[in-house]
Amino acid sequence: MDFVIFIASMAALIYGADFIIKESEKIALHFDIPHFVIGATLIAFGTSLPEMAASMMASYAGKTDMAVANVVGSVTFNITLVLGIVFLITKPIKQQRNLFAKDSAWVIVPVIIFFIMVQDGCIGRFDGILYLMLMASYLFFLFNDSKENLAGEIDESISKEKFAWTKTLLLLGVGFALTIGGANFVVQSGTNIAKLFDVSEWIIGLFLISLGTSLPELIVSVVAVKKGNLEMSIGNIIGSNVANFSMVLGGSSLIHPLNVDLVATKFDMFSMIVASVVLLFILANNLYNKAGGIFLLIVLAIFIQHGI
Repeated sequence: MDFVIFIASMAALIYGADFIIKESEKIALHFDIPHFVIGATLIAFGTSLPEMAASMMASYAGKTDMAVANVVGSVTFNITLVLGIVFLITKPIKQQRNLFAKDSAWVIVPVIIFFIMVQDGCIGRFDGILYLMLMASYLFFLFNDSKENLAGEIDESISKEKFAWTKTLLLLGVGFALTIGGANFVVQSGTNIAKLFDVSEWIIGLFLISLGTSLPELIVSVVAVKKGNLEMSIGNIIGSNVANFSMVLGGSSLIHPLNVDLVATKFDMFSMIVASVVLLFILANNLYNKAGGIFLLIVLAIFIQHGI
């Protein structure tokens, strides 16, 4: 039965992602907001809800290993798997936004703060408050930056449709419900399958749950790049990772302090750092192509091979 639920949940993810992209474009057109900002806020937060729910439930149950592993794994998968696939399938397009100059800090700063916080082996409630403040500063940065009004980002077919708040909010809600609900059922059914093999909580959180909760980012980003919105895809991942650190870890640590075993998890932490550095290299050199995708997938292969 778990295998049937897993397949049905994947279908829900795909259909939900299509609703999210289309209605988000309508909102971007209506308010004249750049696609990157839409991807980094509305879509990123919506697709980060599975990680938040999973980590908070794990924290509440006292399974802090699973809560932290979910974030570490999700950040790594978001960069290596999601952007790796996105860069492999994207077509050469002219970028309107200098991603390295404007957004590189948000790729690496949350990672640096994370490693500073875990040096004592615990992410406490005060750390959680600081992370929530980081989220507030990121939102302020995005909306202040959106005043630049980047041109040429809106899908022309969308611009011909009449905007209606009721319809847009309804379809957006349906999209998030299908995407998030599908991800949750993927995690639940996948976890039941994994338990048959007597896998540890850290490994379940690091690979199975984090991969499952990264599926919304994957599906949404692939659909976006297929529609020519590469910047929305990248914005989705950067925003999701900021949300994973600040809102997911921050919120979870407020429920229960999160213990971290730096010795046992050093390779997984190192993989996350390497993935972030490789993404910075790609942004700095505009490698939004197959070469960039291959770099990221190599990091992913090493991460998975060591974990298995």
